[in-house]
Amino acid sequence: MLYKIIVFLPLIGALLAGLFGRRLGDRGSMLITSTLMVIAAILSVIAFYIVAIAGNGPQNAVTIMRWFDIGSFEADWALRIDTLSVVMFVVVNGVSSLVHIYSIGYMDHDPHKPRFFAYLSLFTFAMLMLVTSDNFLQLFFGWEGVGVASYLLIGFWYKKPSACAAAIKAFIVNRVGDFGFALGIFGIYMVFGSVEFDVVFAAAPEMVGKTFHFLSWDVDILTTLCLLLFVGAMGKSAQFILHTWLPDAMEGPTPVSALIHAATMVTAGVFLVCRTSYLFELAPDALAVVTVVGAFTAFFAATVGLVQNDIKRVIAYSTCSQLGYMFFAAGIGLYEAAMFHLFTHAFFKALLFLGAGSVIHGMSDEQDMRHMGGLFKYLPWTGTLMIIGTLAITGVGIPHSYWGFAGFVSKDAIIEGAFAVNTSTSDFAFWMGVTAAAMTSFYSWRLIFLTFFGESRAKPEVLSHAHESGWVMLVPLIILSFGAVFAGMVFQPQFIGDHAHDFWRDAIYTVEHGALHQLHEFHKNGPGWVFYAPFIVMIGGLTWAYLWYLKWPHIPASIVANNGLLYRFLLNKWYIDEIYDFLFVNPAKSLGRFLWKKGDGWLIDGFGPDGIASTVMATTKRIVQFQSGYLFHYAFAMLIGIALLVSFYYAKTLGAF
Repeated sequence: MLYKIIVFLPLIGALLAGLFGRRLGDRGSMLITSTLMVIAAILSVIAFYIVAIAGNGPQNAVTIMRWFDIGSFEADWALRIDTLSVVMFVVVNGVSSLVHIYSIGYMDHDPHKPRFFAYLSLFTFAMLMLVTSDNFLQLFFGWEGVGVASYLLIGFWYKKPSACAAAIKAFIVNRVGDFGFALGIFGIYMVFGSVEFDVVFAAAPEMVGKTFHFLSWDVDILTTLCLLLFVGAMGKSAQFILHTWLPDAMEGPTPVSALIHAATMVTAGVFLVCRTSYLFELAPDALAVVTVVGAFTAFFAATVGLVQNDIKRVIAYSTCSQLGYMFFAAGIGLYEAAMFHLFTHAFFKALLFLGAGSVIHGMSDEQDMRHMGGLFKYLPWTGTLMIIGTLAITGVGIPHSYWGFAGFVSKDAIIEGAFAVNTSTSDFAFWMGVTAAAMTSFYSWRLIFLTFFGESRAKPEVLSHAHESGWVMLVPLIILSFGAVFAGMVFQPQFIGDHAHDFWRDAIYTVEHGALHQLHEFHKNGPGWVFYAPFIVMIGGLTWAYLWYLKWPHIPASIVANNGLLYRFLLNKWYIDEIYDFLFVNPAKSLGRFLWKKGDGWLIDGFGPDGIASTVMATTKRIVQFQSGYLFHYAFAMLIGIALLVSFYYAKTLGAF
C-alpha cells in the first residue's frame, strides 16, 4: 500500500488542481498539490530505507490490475519496487516537492497557477510510472507521459511564440528517439514473446551470438535491440545529435527547467540503460556505442557552455554534459556509478536552476549575464547557495578520497572507473571526461563571477528593484544545498562502496569482478596522477575564469569583439541547429509550401471549391433569382410555358418544322 500511495499522490494532486482549480482557487490548488508532494517525498524516504537500506522490500512486483490480455499478449499494470526504483522515488518526489514549494513564490504573479501546478504533479506522476514499470509497455506509457507533460510545461506561456516553438521542438525531437524506442520494444516482443522484464532478462542469454537477416546483412539480435533502446534514451536524455531540444526548453518557467533537468525527463534515458543492463551486458558493441556517445556529449556540451550568455542556458548545457558522464559510466559497466551521479546531480542541478530562477526573479526577469554583475550584495542568500551548487558540480574535494562535495564523489568515481576498465572506448571516455571537467569548472565559475561579482552591468532601473527572494523560494534552495554538500559522502558506501552489492540486490546487473570491482582495486593501487587529474583541471578552470572575468575582463571582451571563428562556432552550438534546418526543416517547409500552394491551392481548391463547386454555386445563385415568392409570377410563367408548348405542337402539326 505504501508504494501505491507514493505513486498516486501526485496524480491525485494533478486531478484536483486540473479539474477543480477554479473552485479551489490559486491558493487551494498550490497548497493541495504541494502538500501531497511533500507527503510523497517523506514516504519515498521511508521506502528507500525499507527497500535499499534494510532490504525488506516486496519480493514481487506490486500488481495494480491486469492491463492487457489479448490472445497470447498479456501485460499487468504493476509497480516494480527495488533499489533502482526507490532511488528514483527519492530523486523524483524529493526534487518535485521542493519545486512545488518554490513555485508558490516564483509563480506568484501568474494568472494560471492551478493549471501550472496540475502540470507539475502530472509530470511527476508520469515519471513515477516510468521508474516503477515492470514491463516495457508500462515503461513506454510513462515515457510518453513525461513527453506530453514536458510539452505542456515548456509551452506553458502559450502566448509567447518562442515558448510554443520550444515545446514543439522538444516534442518532435523526442518523437525521433521514441520511434527507435518503440521499434526496440516491438523487436523485444517479437524475439522473446513477452514485454515483462523478468521474462526478457532471463531469456536474453540464449540470444547471445544469434543474428537475423536484414537486407544483405546478418545483424546481431541483442546489439540491435539495445541500440534501438538507446536511441530512445538519447532523445529523452538529450545526447549528441538528439540534444537540440534541451537548451530551447529554457523558454518554460524556471521551476520546470529544474524539474526536467534534475529529476524527471532527462534522467529517464540513464534509468532505461540501467534498468535494461541485463540486456546491454550481453551486447558489448552496444555498450561501446553508449560509452562513445556519452563521452562525446560530455565534451561537446561543455564546449558550448563556455560562451553562452543566458544564465539558464549555461546550466542547461551543463546538464547535457553531466548526462554524458552518466551514460559513459553505464557504457563501461559502472551502472552503480551512473546512478550515483544521477542521484547527486539531482541535488546540485536543482539547486543551480532554482538559484538561477531566484536571480531572474530578483532582476525583473533578466536572464542575460552580460547585464548582471555585482549582485551578491543584493542577493546574498541566492549567491551563497549557488556557489555551493557550483562547488558541487565542479567537483571540489580531497583527491584520492571520498571527502568532498556531492559532484566530486560521484563524478570522480566515474572518471577513475573509465581509466580502471582500460579499454579503447573507456580510455576515450576518460580523456573526454577530464577535458569536460576543466571546461565545467570554467563555465560554472564564469557564471558565478559574471552574475554576482565584479562591476555591475545591470540597467539602473533594473538594479534599483533588485531584491532577494522570499523564504518560500529560499528554503528549498537551502534543503538542496545540504544534498549538494553531503549526498556524495553519506551515500558513497551504499552506491559504489563496500555495501554496494547488498544495496543494489540485483536491481541492476552486477558481477563480482566487474567494473565496480575494478574501480575498488584501482582506488587502492592506481597511479596517483589519475586521482589528481580532475582536481587539477578543476583548479585550472576556476583560475581561468577568475583571471578572465574578474582580473582581466578585457580579454573575453576582446575575444567577443573580434568575433573569431572558434568563438562563433561555439556560440552557435557547433551549428547543429543550422545543419538540421538545412537538411530537415527547410526541405520540410519547402515541401509543405509546395503541397499547400500547388496541391491544396491550385489542384484541390482550383478544381474543387474554386472550380466546379464555385461554378455550380454561381449558377445556382443566378437561377434562384427567378424565384420571387409571388404566386402570380409563377402562374404567369406557367401560362407562358403552356402557350409555348401549344404553339410548338400546332406548328409541328401544320408542318412548320
